[in-house]
Amino acid sequence: MNPLLVLGGIVVGVIVLILFFFVFNAFSLWIQALISGAHVGLFNIVFMRFRKVPPKLIVESKIMAVKAGLDVSTDALESHYLAGGNVLRVVQALIAADKANIDLKFDRCVAIDLAGRNVLEAVQMSVNPKVIETPLVAAVAKDGIQLKAVSRVTVRANIDRLVGGAGEDTILARVGEGIVTTIGSAVTHKEVLENPDTISKRVLSKGLDAGTAFEILSIDIADVDVGKNIGAELETDRAEADKQIAQAKAEERRAMAVAAEQEMQAKVQEMRAKVVEAEAEVPLAMAEAFRKGNLGIMDYYKMKNIEADTQMRDTIGGKGETSSDDNQ
Repeated sequence: MNPLLVLGGIVVGVIVLILFFFVFNAFSLWIQALISGAHVGLFNIVFMRFRKVPPKLIVESKIMAVKAGLDVSTDALESHYLAGGNVLRVVQALIAADKANIDLKFDRCVAIDLAGRNVLEAVQMSVNPKVIETPLVAAVAKDGIQLKAVSRVTVRANIDRLVGGAGEDTILARVGEGIVTTIGSAVTHKEVLENPDTISKRVLSKGLDAGTAFEILSIDIADVDVGKNIGAELETDRAEADKQIAQAKAEERRAMAVAAEQEMQAKVQEMRAKVVEAEAEVPLAMAEAFRKGNLGIMDYYKMKNIEADTQMRDTIGGKGETSSDDNQ
Protein backbone atom coordinates (compact mmCIF):
# COMPACT_ATOMS: atom_id res chain seq x y z
CA MET A 1 0.00 0.00 0.00
CA ASN A 2 1.24 3.44 -0.86
CA PRO A 3 2.54 5.22 2.28
CA LEU A 4 1.35 8.59 0.98
CA LEU A 5 -2.20 7.31 0.73
CA VAL A 6 -2.00 5.98 4.27
CA LEU A 7 -0.66 9.31 5.55
CA GLY A 8 -3.35 11.19 3.63
CA GLY A 9 -6.03 8.98 5.09
CA ILE A 10 -4.73 9.63 8.61
CA VAL A 11 -4.70 13.39 8.06
CA VAL A 12 -8.23 13.33 6.65
CA GLY A 13 -9.39 11.24 9.60
CA VAL A 14 -7.88 13.68 12.09
CA ILE A 15 -9.52 16.60 10.33
CA VAL A 16 -12.86 14.80 10.33
CA LEU A 17 -12.52 14.07 14.06
CA ILE A 18 -11.66 17.69 14.82
CA LEU A 19 -14.58 18.96 12.76
CA PHE A 20 -16.85 16.40 14.42
CA PHE A 21 -15.68 17.57 17.86
CA PHE A 22 -16.35 21.24 17.10
CA VAL A 23 -19.61 20.55 15.30
CA PHE A 24 -20.85 18.17 18.02
CA ASN A 25 -20.19 20.70 20.78
CA ALA A 26 -21.68 23.49 18.68
CA PHE A 27 -24.66 21.28 17.79
CA SER A 28 -25.63 20.81 21.44
CA LEU A 29 -25.48 24.59 22.02
CA TRP A 30 -27.43 25.18 18.79
CA ILE A 31 -30.16 22.77 19.90
CA GLN A 32 -30.27 24.50 23.31
CA ALA A 33 -30.64 27.90 21.68
CA LEU A 34 -33.20 26.63 19.18
CA ILE A 35 -35.39 25.09 21.87
CA SER A 36 -35.16 28.31 23.96
CA GLY A 37 -36.23 30.46 21.02
CA ALA A 38 -32.84 32.19 20.69
CA HIS A 39 -31.79 32.05 17.07
CA VAL A 40 -28.03 31.45 16.94
CA GLY A 41 -26.62 29.93 13.76
CA LEU A 42 -24.82 26.60 13.97
CA PHE A 43 -21.85 27.79 11.95
CA ASN A 44 -21.78 31.00 13.95
CA ILE A 45 -21.34 28.90 17.10
CA VAL A 46 -18.60 26.85 15.39
CA PHE A 47 -16.64 29.90 14.27
CA MET A 48 -16.89 31.53 17.70
CA ARG A 49 -14.09 29.27 18.86
CA PHE A 50 -11.89 30.49 16.03
CA ARG A 51 -12.67 34.08 17.05
CA LYS A 52 -11.60 33.18 20.62
CA VAL A 53 -15.09 33.78 21.97
CA PRO A 54 -16.60 31.25 24.43
CA PRO A 55 -19.75 29.96 22.67
CA LYS A 56 -21.35 28.69 25.87
CA LEU A 57 -21.19 32.17 27.48
CA ILE A 58 -22.64 33.90 24.42
CA VAL A 59 -25.41 31.34 23.83
CA GLU A 60 -26.46 31.27 27.50
CA SER A 61 -26.45 35.09 27.67
CA LYS A 62 -28.53 35.22 24.48
CA ILE A 63 -31.03 32.70 25.88
CA MET A 64 -31.24 34.67 29.15
CA ALA A 65 -31.99 37.89 27.25
CA VAL A 66 -34.58 36.26 25.00
CA LYS A 67 -36.39 34.64 27.92
CA ALA A 68 -36.54 38.07 29.61
CA GLY A 69 -38.06 39.59 26.47
CA LEU A 70 -34.98 41.55 25.41
CA ASP A 71 -33.74 41.80 21.87
CA VAL A 72 -29.95 41.62 21.95
CA SER A 73 -28.02 40.46 18.89
CA THR A 74 -25.36 37.77 19.10
CA ASP A 75 -22.84 39.97 17.29
CA ALA A 76 -23.30 42.70 19.93
CA LEU A 77 -22.60 40.22 22.72
CA GLU A 78 -19.49 38.95 20.90
CA SER A 79 -18.26 42.49 20.28
CA HIS A 80 -18.67 43.38 23.94
CA TYR A 81 -16.75 40.26 25.00
CA LEU A 82 -13.91 41.00 22.58
CA ALA A 83 -13.78 44.59 23.93
CA GLY A 84 -13.07 43.20 27.39
CA GLY A 85 -16.53 43.60 28.89
CA ASN A 86 -18.51 41.34 31.18
CA VAL A 87 -21.25 39.93 28.93
CA LEU A 88 -23.17 38.07 31.63
CA ARG A 89 -23.25 41.07 33.96
CA VAL A 90 -24.47 43.36 31.19
CA VAL A 91 -27.34 41.00 30.31
CA GLN A 92 -28.27 40.63 33.98
CA ALA A 93 -28.23 44.44 34.38
CA LEU A 94 -30.49 44.86 31.32
CA ILE A 95 -32.95 42.31 32.72
CA ALA A 96 -32.95 43.94 36.17
CA ALA A 97 -33.46 47.39 34.64
CA ASP A 98 -36.31 46.13 32.46
CA LYS A 99 -38.08 44.54 35.44
CA ALA A 100 -37.65 47.73 37.46
CA ASN A 101 -38.95 49.93 34.61
CA ILE A 102 -35.61 51.70 34.31
CA ASP A 103 -34.85 53.01 30.84
CA LEU A 104 -31.46 51.42 30.13
CA LYS A 105 -30.36 50.77 26.58
CA PHE A 106 -27.87 48.12 25.58
CA ASP A 107 -25.33 50.64 24.25
CA ARG A 108 -25.53 52.66 27.45
CA CYS A 109 -25.16 49.52 29.57
CA VAL A 110 -22.12 48.42 27.54
CA ALA A 111 -20.51 51.86 27.91
CA ILE A 112 -20.99 51.78 31.69
CA ASP A 113 -19.49 48.29 31.89
CA LEU A 114 -16.48 49.19 29.74
CA ALA A 115 -15.95 52.31 31.88
CA GLY A 116 -15.11 49.99 34.77
CA ARG A 117 -18.27 50.39 36.80
CA ASN A 118 -20.43 47.53 38.02
CA VAL A 119 -23.55 48.20 35.98
CA LEU A 120 -25.55 45.45 37.70
CA GLU A 121 -24.78 46.89 41.11
CA ALA A 122 -25.73 50.35 39.82
CA VAL A 123 -29.12 49.08 38.67
CA GLN A 124 -29.67 47.31 41.97
CA MET A 125 -28.69 50.51 43.81
CA SER A 126 -31.21 52.44 41.74
CA VAL A 127 -33.93 50.11 43.03
CA ASN A 128 -32.55 49.62 46.54
CA PRO A 129 -30.65 52.75 47.71
CA LYS A 130 -27.33 52.25 49.47
CA VAL A 131 -26.36 53.68 52.85
CA ILE A 132 -22.82 55.04 53.11
CA GLU A 133 -21.43 55.79 56.56
CA THR A 134 -18.94 58.62 56.70
CA PRO A 135 -15.82 58.39 58.86
CA LEU A 136 -15.58 60.40 62.07
CA VAL A 137 -15.51 64.11 61.20
CA ALA A 138 -14.13 66.56 63.78
CA ALA A 139 -14.88 70.29 63.65
CA VAL A 140 -14.67 73.25 66.04
CA ALA A 141 -17.53 75.63 66.81
CA LYS A 142 -16.99 79.36 67.32
CA ASP A 143 -16.84 78.92 71.11
CA GLY A 144 -13.75 76.70 70.71
CA ILE A 145 -15.41 73.37 71.58
CA GLN A 146 -14.65 70.46 69.28
CA LEU A 147 -17.48 68.25 68.04
CA LYS A 148 -17.13 64.83 66.41
CA ALA A 149 -19.91 63.71 64.09
CA VAL A 150 -20.71 60.56 62.14
CA SER A 151 -23.34 60.63 59.42
CA ARG A 152 -25.10 58.10 57.19
CA VAL A 153 -25.70 59.12 53.59
CA THR A 154 -28.44 57.35 51.63
CA VAL A 155 -27.63 57.43 47.91
CA ARG A 156 -29.20 56.07 44.77
CA ALA A 157 -27.27 55.38 41.60
CA ASN A 158 -27.86 57.79 38.74
CA ILE A 159 -27.66 55.70 35.57
CA ASP A 160 -27.27 58.73 33.31
CA ARG A 161 -24.18 59.94 35.18
CA LEU A 162 -22.41 56.63 35.75
CA VAL A 163 -20.02 57.36 32.89
CA GLY A 164 -17.84 60.30 33.92
CA GLY A 165 -19.49 60.83 37.30
CA ALA A 166 -17.57 60.94 40.57
CA GLY A 167 -17.76 58.01 42.98
CA GLU A 168 -18.42 57.38 46.67
CA ASP A 169 -15.16 58.97 47.80
CA THR A 170 -16.29 62.32 46.39
CA ILE A 171 -19.64 62.02 48.19
CA LEU A 172 -17.89 61.29 51.49
CA ALA A 173 -15.47 64.18 51.02
CA ARG A 174 -18.24 66.66 50.23
CA VAL A 175 -20.40 65.52 53.13
CA GLY A 176 -17.43 65.80 55.49
CA GLU A 177 -16.70 69.30 54.21
CA GLY A 178 -20.34 70.28 54.73
CA ILE A 179 -20.31 68.97 58.31
CA VAL A 180 -17.13 70.90 59.11
CA THR A 181 -18.60 74.09 57.62
CA THR A 182 -21.89 73.73 59.50
CA ILE A 183 -20.27 73.09 62.87
CA GLY A 184 -17.67 75.80 62.31
CA SER A 185 -20.36 78.41 61.61
CA ALA A 186 -22.29 77.57 64.80
CA VAL A 187 -21.95 80.21 67.52
CA THR A 188 -21.82 77.60 70.29
CA HIS A 189 -21.49 73.83 70.28
CA LYS A 190 -24.74 73.62 72.26
CA GLU A 191 -26.69 74.74 69.21
CA VAL A 192 -25.42 71.74 67.26
CA LEU A 193 -26.06 69.33 70.13
CA GLU A 194 -29.61 70.63 70.58
CA ASN A 195 -30.45 70.47 66.86
CA PRO A 196 -28.20 67.97 65.06
CA ASP A 197 -30.66 67.90 62.15
CA THR A 198 -29.44 71.38 61.18
CA ILE A 199 -26.25 69.73 59.97
CA SER A 200 -28.06 67.33 57.65
CA LYS A 201 -30.44 70.01 56.35
CA ARG A 202 -27.67 72.48 55.61
CA VAL A 203 -25.41 69.87 54.04
CA LEU A 204 -28.24 68.45 51.94
CA SER A 205 -29.16 71.91 50.64
CA LYS A 206 -25.70 72.37 49.12
CA GLY A 207 -26.39 69.97 46.24
CA LEU A 208 -23.43 67.74 47.00
CA ASP A 209 -24.41 65.13 44.41
CA ALA A 210 -23.72 67.46 41.49
CA GLY A 211 -21.34 65.84 39.02
CA THR A 212 -21.42 62.49 40.80
CA ALA A 213 -22.79 59.11 39.78
CA PHE A 214 -25.24 59.17 42.69
CA GLU A 215 -28.29 61.01 43.89
CA ILE A 216 -28.31 61.83 47.59
CA LEU A 217 -31.66 60.99 49.13
CA SER A 218 -30.94 61.86 52.76
CA ILE A 219 -28.15 62.68 55.18
CA ASP A 220 -28.72 61.51 58.75
CA ILE A 221 -26.47 62.36 61.69
CA ALA A 222 -25.80 59.10 63.48
CA ASP A 223 -23.74 60.42 66.41
CA VAL A 224 -22.38 63.73 67.75
CA ASP A 225 -19.84 63.75 70.57
CA VAL A 226 -18.08 66.59 72.37
CA GLY A 227 -14.32 66.55 71.95
CA LYS A 228 -11.59 68.78 73.32
CA ASN A 229 -11.78 72.44 74.25
CA ILE A 230 -9.61 73.56 71.36
CA GLY A 231 -10.10 77.24 72.18
CA ALA A 232 -8.76 76.82 75.71
CA GLU A 233 -5.82 74.77 74.45
CA LEU A 234 -4.97 77.45 71.92
CA GLU A 235 -5.14 80.16 74.59
CA THR A 236 -2.96 78.04 76.88
CA ASP A 237 -0.42 77.48 74.13
CA ARG A 238 -0.44 81.18 73.32
CA ALA A 239 0.06 82.11 76.99
CA GLU A 240 2.90 79.62 77.26
CA ALA A 241 4.49 81.07 74.14
CA ASP A 242 4.15 84.62 75.51
CA LYS A 243 5.70 83.44 78.77
CA GLN A 244 8.66 81.92 76.97
CA ILE A 245 9.10 85.11 74.93
CA ALA A 246 9.02 87.24 78.12
CA GLN A 247 11.53 84.92 79.80
CA ALA A 248 13.79 85.12 76.79
CA LYS A 249 13.64 88.92 76.81
CA ALA A 250 14.30 89.03 80.58
CA GLU A 251 17.27 86.70 80.13
CA GLU A 252 18.53 88.98 77.38
CA ARG A 253 18.26 92.03 79.66
CA ARG A 254 19.99 90.15 82.48
CA ALA A 255 22.82 89.15 80.19
CA MET A 256 23.16 92.75 79.05
CA ALA A 257 23.25 93.92 82.69
CA VAL A 258 25.91 91.34 83.55
CA ALA A 259 27.93 92.42 80.55
CA ALA A 260 27.61 96.09 81.58
CA GLU A 261 28.69 95.20 85.14
CA GLN A 262 31.73 93.33 83.85
CA GLU A 263 32.55 96.29 81.66
CA MET A 264 32.33 98.70 84.63
CA GLN A 265 34.55 96.43 86.72
CA ALA A 266 37.06 96.40 83.93
CA LYS A 267 36.99 100.20 83.83
CA VAL A 268 37.49 100.35 87.63
CA GLN A 269 40.50 98.08 87.35
CA GLU A 270 41.82 100.24 84.56
CA MET A 271 41.42 103.40 86.70
CA ARG A 272 43.10 101.71 89.67
CA ALA A 273 45.99 100.75 87.44
CA LYS A 274 46.30 104.38 86.37
CA VAL A 275 46.27 105.49 90.05
CA VAL A 276 49.00 103.00 90.91
CA GLU A 277 50.96 104.17 87.92
CA ALA A 278 50.55 107.79 89.05
CA GLU A 279 51.56 106.94 92.65
CA ALA A 280 54.62 105.15 91.29
CA GLU A 281 55.69 108.36 89.57
CA VAL A 282 55.58 110.42 92.83
CA PRO A 283 58.97 109.18 94.22
CA LEU A 284 60.56 109.76 90.86
CA ALA A 285 59.16 113.28 90.76
CA MET A 286 60.42 113.96 94.28
CA ALA A 287 63.88 112.67 93.44
CA GLU A 288 63.93 114.86 90.37
CA ALA A 289 62.84 117.83 92.55
CA PHE A 290 65.71 117.11 95.02
CA ARG A 291 68.20 117.01 92.19
CA LYS A 292 67.00 120.29 90.75
CA GLY A 293 66.76 121.97 94.15
CA ASN A 294 63.07 122.56 93.94
CA LEU A 295 62.46 120.51 97.11
CA GLY A 296 64.38 120.85 100.34
CA ILE A 297 65.01 118.35 103.07
CA MET A 298 62.78 120.25 105.50
CA ASP A 299 59.96 120.23 103.01
CA TYR A 300 60.36 116.47 102.69
CA TYR A 301 60.19 115.97 106.47
CA LYS A 302 57.15 118.21 106.77
CA MET A 303 55.41 116.07 104.18
CA LYS A 304 56.36 112.92 106.07
CA ASN A 305 55.05 114.43 109.33
CA ILE A 306 51.78 115.27 107.61
CA GLU A 307 51.47 111.73 106.25
CA ALA A 308 52.19 110.24 109.68
CA ASP A 309 49.70 112.55 111.31
CA THR A 310 47.07 111.66 108.73
CA GLN A 311 47.71 107.95 109.19
CA MET A 312 47.42 108.31 112.97
CA ARG A 313 44.15 110.19 112.67
CA ASP A 314 42.80 107.51 110.33
CA THR A 315 43.85 104.80 112.75
CA ILE A 316 42.27 106.58 115.71
CA GLY A 317 39.15 107.25 113.72
CA GLY A 318 38.94 103.60 112.68
CA LYS A 319 39.35 102.34 116.22
CA GLY A 320 36.70 104.72 117.48
CA GLU A 321 34.22 103.55 114.93
CA THR A 322 35.03 99.91 115.72
CA SER A 323 34.54 100.39 119.47
CA SER A 324 31.30 102.27 118.97
CA ASP A 325 30.07 99.47 116.74
CA ASP A 326 31.00 96.92 119.43
CA ASN A 327 29.10 98.90 122.07
CA GLN A 328 26.06 98.89 119.90
